[in-house]
Amino acid sequence: MNPLRLPASYYQQFDADSTRDVPGEAYGGWKTAELEIAPDHTALVVMHAWDGGSAQQWPGLWRSTESMPRTREILARVFPPLLAAVRRSPLPVFHVVGGRDYYSHLPGYQQTKQLAEPAPRPAPVAKDPVWERLHQYRRDHGIVGTHNWPDVAGRYQVLDFAPEARPVGHEPIAQDGTQLAALCHSHGINHLVYTGFAVNWCMVMSPGGMVDMGRYGVMCSVIREAVTAIENRETARDEREKTQALWRIALQWGLVFGVDDFMRALRLAGKPGGE
Repeated sequence: MNPLRLPASYYQQFDADSTRDVPGEAYGGWKTAELEIAPDHTALVVMHAWDGGSAQQWPGLWRSTESMPRTREILARVFPPLLAAVRRSPLPVFHVVGGRDYYSHLPGYQQTKQLAEPAPRPAPVAKDPVWERLHQYRRDHGIVGTHNWPDVAGRYQVLDFAPEARPVGHEPIAQDGTQLAALCHSHGINHLVYTGFAVNWCMVMSPGGMVDMGRYGVMCSVIREAVTAIENRETARDEREKTQALWRIALQWGLVFGVDDFMRALRLAGKPGGE
């Protein structure tokens, strides 16, 4: 199938001007160009699109994860039309999972497992009492907080796909980069377009994220409206961590697409024979 053309954002990281007080302020910054994607070699990735429940159900989770309202809105507003458009197009949908086993019974995972077993996990280093005390202090005071841990742990015990992101039929499911790379080889994919959560955390660093896939030479892009970031007190109001993550992706792994532009391009492709 012929390549599809659509607007794509990239970042011009040149030229610094040493005559300025801040040389980097001379960079070109964000630019947009009409570029190509190859439908035969591109897949949409849905990563860690979990059901976070409600603030009433898991108050500790929502207190310690400020991105939950944005995640809930993206799942409800962006995912249904986007996934419907992809499923009508030539692009496959790959799901990247993690946490507890809520997926191994599904045919999409069983088929992936036939292609590749998940990579063995490295043996953890030996821990000592000082490590234990430092780790516990961080859990209590730095991340999540003692009073929130029961809800966070409880949520992970019942982790599952968000309804809007549940695999359909035999859509492939990968547990890590080894399995996702096997799917890429099997389907002839060299360009993954990521959606899901969180763009500055799991999507980059977790198994099956961009660090993993970049090692295989896969281009990793992202749909701006279909992701959000984990923000902190200083960045949350303007979502500056998301902005920083998109910049990093544009420089290191791929491109940034707008959801409307992406869906418009897919409508031009169509899917022979329907869904």
